[in-house]
Amino acid sequence: MDAALRIARTIATEINATPAQVTAAAGLLDGGATVPFVARYRKEVTGGLDDTQLRTLSERLVYLREMESRRQAILGSIRDQGKLTDELTRAIMGAETKASLEDIYLPYKPKRRTKAMIAREKGLEPLLRSIIENRQADPVQLAASYTGEQVPDIKAALDGARDILVEELAENATLLGGLRDFMRREAFIAAKLIEGKEEAGAKFSDYFDHREKWADIPGHRALAILRAAKEEIVTIEIAPDPDTGAARAEGIVAQAIGRLGDGAGDQWLRKVAGWTWRVRLSNTMYIDLLTELRKRAHDEAIRVFGRNLKDLLLAAPAGAKTTIGLDPGIRTGVKVAVVDGTGKLIDTATIYPFQPRNDLRGAEATLLTLIQRHDASLIAIGNGTASRETERLVGDVLKRLPKGRKAPTRVVVSEAGASVYSASELAAKEFPDLDVSLRGAVSIARRLQDPLAELVKVPPESIGVGQYQHDVDQRQLTKTLEAVVEDAVNAVGVDLNMASAPLLAHVAGLGPSLAQSIVNHRDTHGAFPSRAALKKVAGLGPRAFEQCAGFLRIRDGVEPLDASSVHPEAYGVARKIVAACGRDIRAIMGDASALKDLRAEQFVDENFGLPTIRDIFAELEKPGRDPRPSFVTASFADGVEDIRDLRPGMSLEGSVTNVAAFGAFVDIGVHQDGLVHISQLADRFVKDPNEVVKVGDIVKVRVTEVDVARKRIGLTMRKDGGRDQGGQKSSAGGGRDKAQPRTPRATKGQAAPKGDRTAPGALGAALMDAMRKR
Repeated sequence: MDAALRIARTIATEINATPAQVTAAAGLLDGGATVPFVARYRKEVTGGLDDTQLRTLSERLVYLREMESRRQAILGSIRDQGKLTDELTRAIMGAETKASLEDIYLPYKPKRRTKAMIAREKGLEPLLRSIIENRQADPVQLAASYTGEQVPDIKAALDGARDILVEELAENATLLGGLRDFMRREAFIAAKLIEGKEEAGAKFSDYFDHREKWADIPGHRALAILRAAKEEIVTIEIAPDPDTGAARAEGIVAQAIGRLGDGAGDQWLRKVAGWTWRVRLSNTMYIDLLTELRKRAHDEAIRVFGRNLKDLLLAAPAGAKTTIGLDPGIRTGVKVAVVDGTGKLIDTATIYPFQPRNDLRGAEATLLTLIQRHDASLIAIGNGTASRETERLVGDVLKRLPKGRKAPTRVVVSEAGASVYSASELAAKEFPDLDVSLRGAVSIARRLQDPLAELVKVPPESIGVGQYQHDVDQRQLTKTLEAVVEDAVNAVGVDLNMASAPLLAHVAGLGPSLAQSIVNHRDTHGAFPSRAALKKVAGLGPRAFEQCAGFLRIRDGVEPLDASSVHPEAYGVARKIVAACGRDIRAIMGDASALKDLRAEQFVDENFGLPTIRDIFAELEKPGRDPRPSFVTASFADGVEDIRDLRPGMSLEGSVTNVAAFGAFVDIGVHQDGLVHISQLADRFVKDPNEVVKVGDIVKVRVTEVDVARKRIGLTMRKDGGRDQGGQKSSAGGGRDKAQPRTPRATKGQAAPKGDRTAPGALGAALMDAMRKR
């Protein structure tokens, strides 16, 4: 079978598509098309593959092509050795993974001089064949004739025969595959404390003596154990049950030799099989399964991070309203920045309402003046130190507004990544004369107005909606998060005349260089009157224009369709649809009833199929529609500002700040997020927390337990009093995975926590503290 067809069939099965769809999509991607462009504007070509399918297709395409290249290299190597047979060729061509391919190649792979090679050089391979062929003969007697100058005694002869057999078994692809499958089913992973590390590893105390099935261990718990091992607190063992599993593993090895009876040769071979397992293959399996476990845990952690980041980026924007950003601080004061509806900085101040200055009156007067002077509609309060105290200050100031004057809405938002942006080269270029701390206040204000536009300026890993993000494969994490950002930006669309270079850089077909060229052109020549004017930007050629144009918006431009997601290549058919209505295009756009008498099928032609026509209909009905939800905020309970204010049974409102495999973290306004364990998310069985909640959701919760000393808050979203399916009341950790980190507060859709949030098994608060301080 042709390699390309084999790859297409494999991927098609994995993404629930046809080989033809995969081949078509691969051709577009190979030609330089981006995933967002293909997903949105080439539906006819790919049969409607969405961005998720295309991302998977793109990743698997790289893997499988690398494997095909390796397959051909292995075939060539074995052919050059003169050892390639039809059977071996079939085995190599049938290998479905890189691991199985390497298993087959192992006996033919050039290697350093081994014990088996030395034994063969000494002429001991015939001894092994004699033992295998004459099972009733005593191996000791057979070995006697092989002693001599190079083989001093019978033991050395038998050891040499054993070394040859061990290498043959260790390079047996069928045996390795069978053992791997056996271990995946039967192996246990065990962590044991290294003697003398009790105090240094107190934070890992729950793993001093831990054992569970390898196949069943959750990713977050695996990562906790791997971290403990990396810090040399515990050792890790991956092995079958010592009472029964080891014997079964030895039996599998023995079966690879052949059917063994009770003869002297059989007994010797059985003994070598056991020795091979204990000394060689058990270690091989440990390495293989540890590698698989690490990858499995990394993939899960990266998937969770990507999903949470997507929810965060697509959180509801508060909109183009004048906003005051407050970056709370005690000794250094509260930094204040005012931005207009476009995000432009128009005023700054620093107030000192807390110790040591305690200038409460001055702080209130300054805030009151800024609110009235700029007619502020929103107040964004960072969720760091002194956040709740600052929120209370704002509340007092709003009470002093003149009667009849509408008070601005105050919202607590995440500071996660704000300090990274403030100290970045980008921030320095944007605000060269502004103090670093005031830049943070600007960022806080802007991320309330439009979380997507502001958060793209922060490295995704600094936003902190993942678990164990610093432990996972950083290359894969970065690649995944970049894809999430790209998909989010293109799903929303970008205002060409307002967007910053960092935001434009994530538009399909652009990148940092072209994005900066667009901004430079805009600064020099003024606002773009149309999408077509993009072609005048230096370096932006036809291919880049094709990829990016549909995702860029121009409000009130010379071409009404430029405000929609209709691609310029389809303007002709869009005008045919408008002409069929018999009305002006500006009158039709946004009027859903205008197209009710038309059928999309009427406008299908050789260039545009039904999917594209239907998309154009949808855009004409709601041009430039934003897929993000409406802006809402959580209302924190008055008088509940600290974990000590909480009592079991309290009903509160909060914002979901992180979703992990074991549950969801919710900010309820006490500087410490509570955990709604997966068993407490709904009055039904929940397999995946994301089925019920996502980052940014506003939820109603009830407090089930409060542990002030360990900073743990147990919450429930169930209506039955917070009792799990087995009738057991949830713990402060929410059930089986009891521990949780102390995390910063965050409210509203775009709110994000600082650092990792995970509850790995029954990990204690000390581990959570260590994670928090990373």
